Amino acid sequence: MHLVSTNGGDRPITFRDAIFESMAADGGLFTPRELSPVPSSTLASFRGADFKAVSRTLARHLLGGEFDNETLDEIVDTALDFPIPLTEPEDGVRLLELFHGPTLAFKDVGARFMARTMHACARADERLTVLVATSGDTGSAVADAFLGLENTRIVVLFPDGQVSDLQERQFTTLGENVRALAVQGTFDDCQKLAKTAFADGDLRRRCPLTSANSINIGRLLPQIFYYFGGWAQLPPSDRDLIFCTPSGNFGNLTAGLMAKRLGLPVSGFVAATNSNDVVPEYLARGTYRPRPSKRTISNAMDVGDPSNLVRIIHLYDGDLDRIRRDVSAFSATDDDTRRCLRQVHDATGRILDPHTAVGHLGLGRALAERRRPTDAILIATAHPAKFREVVEPVVGAEVPLPPRLAAHLEKERLVTPIGTVYEELRSILLD
Repeated sequence: MHLVSTNGGDRPITFRDAIFESMAADGGLFTPRELSPVPSSTLASFRGADFKAVSRTLARHLLGGEFDNETLDEIVDTALDFPIPLTEPEDGVRLLELFHGPTLAFKDVGARFMARTMHACARADERLTVLVATSGDTGSAVADAFLGLENTRIVVLFPDGQVSDLQERQFTTLGENVRALAVQGTFDDCQKLAKTAFADGDLRRRCPLTSANSINIGRLLPQIFYYFGGWAQLPPSDRDLIFCTPSGNFGNLTAGLMAKRLGLPVSGFVAATNSNDVVPEYLARGTYRPRPSKRTISNAMDVGDPSNLVRIIHLYDGDLDRIRRDVSAFSATDDDTRRCLRQVHDATGRILDPHTAVGHLGLGRALAERRRPTDAILIATAHPAKFREVVEPVVGAEVPLPPRLAAHLEKERLVTPIGTVYEELRSILLD
């Protein structure tokens, strides 16, 4: 696979180089120069296959020119060692449950695959710093994926007081090679600090630095796997298929659109977000207006300037009408989200997390507007226990706390507060 910058200024580079560079020198994001569709016979073989088998085949298709099959199979088998079930329909909606990994969030897929590919490529004599900005689940997934890896440290930037208690404890209680920095600002401030660090050539010469956010292609590509994995669990049908993806930084949606380019038989996508509605506005008006993010109860989607939109625009050669044909966008208020949480629980007994609830609302509207028989898959992004302080008062029921989450409540938080001035972060990274 050869990757190019979304800004068009860099020569193509390999996947191995791109995962360590994170961002192109011209400030763009790396994205595949081309995506060759999987053969129809391979696609047919996915029907009924387990998720690991589908992922091994896709990993070989995408990265077989850079890794031997044995290495790729080992990466997949060790990284994706948890189930991703497609649950039975409820109210016409199937849930692809991506929250059965170590940190109970969909980001385990990308973070664990990325950590193992980096480990397979890293030089034994080089110390690497993994810098990640998080609005919720990214920090815990990345910290867990890289925890204890030799010659690697993880620095997590998070907006102080804007991450749920359990989300925060998952990465602030680990210690070892994980350092948590509580930024006195928003997630957008965290993301700006990280991007400034990656653009700092002198820093990167003195401190080998890479990203584990979805700006890094190494974390985004494996998210393609579960779109195919979800489709593979459906019974064969001539009906249309749509996915609904709760969206914040829009990496998850980008992976779905890449899956479609690779041959996934999907009719379209619903990008569901909260009141941080810059992408729905862009699709509706054709004007992109990034702005400071707003705090919501679906905090992982509190992004006012989503990085991956540039990848989507690049994938479609800047043709907004083509994007609109594949993507519809929906935004929901906190009141909408609470109402959905309550209605789904009352009707089915299922407890959703707030992000999946936003997706449920968006998918419901999309299905109501479709005139053809349609199968629907909702990407369920996180376990509701991670947001129990939001969910429990709304549904009037206790969310059982999985043991792996409960364990973090007994540990001490290890946090360093910092401001939004870049020089403060820079001095920490050089320490």
